[in-house]
Amino acid sequence: MAALRTAGSLAIAAALLAACASEQQVASGPAPTPTASVEQADQRLAAVAAERAAIEARFVERERVCYQKFFVTRCLDEAKERRRSALAAQRSIEIEAEHFKRKAKVEERDRAMAEAEARYRDEEARMAGQPPAAPRQPTEEPPPRPSPVAERIAKHNARLQKAQAQEQAEAARRQANVRDYEARKRESEERQRKVAERMAEKRAKEAKKEALTPPATNP
Repeated sequence: MAALRTAGSLAIAAALLAACASEQQVASGPAPTPTASVEQADQRLAAVAAERAAIEARFVERERVCYQKFFVTRCLDEAKERRRSALAAQRSIEIEAEHFKRKAKVEERDRAMAEAEARYRDEEARMAGQPPAAPRQPTEEPPPRPSPVAERIAKHNARLQKAQAQEQAEAARRQANVRDYEARKRESEERQRKVAERMAEKRAKEAKKEALTPPATNP
């Protein structure tokens, strides 16, 4: 088992040494050739993203190996420095590619503006060489549409007038109801007065009749 662990450690160490050699070659090697096209810039940015992931993976593996060594701190410092150097190299590639893409975009915009300006000037020159167009005959223009503000004001006034008309109708209906109630009340009071008069006359007649009738005598 010890031999297997030793062999595994040697394999990991060999892989890390190979990765270190690759990173040192990238960090200290000649600068990459300048980007020549937008497609190449996109390819380099994609490669940078992939290489960053690989750098982080190698750093994690180095940390694991460092914790198995006696001088852990020095080993971790070296792993961090290699990670920083490798990421810096990738960052320089990324900056150059992004700068090329921005420059290409600006140049494309300037070229499009120049072409548009040239077409405009050509059109002006062509129109200047043509005879003036005949004046247009006046046509009956449609009536202007009211503005949205005027439409809102008109709708508000219409709703206000409708509400006022409904209020006036309700007031007239209430007044008619009051008049009907007062008329029915007067009619009821008049009926009650006449009934009272008839009852009083009836009682007076009965009292008079009783007064004129002689009292009955016993034989």
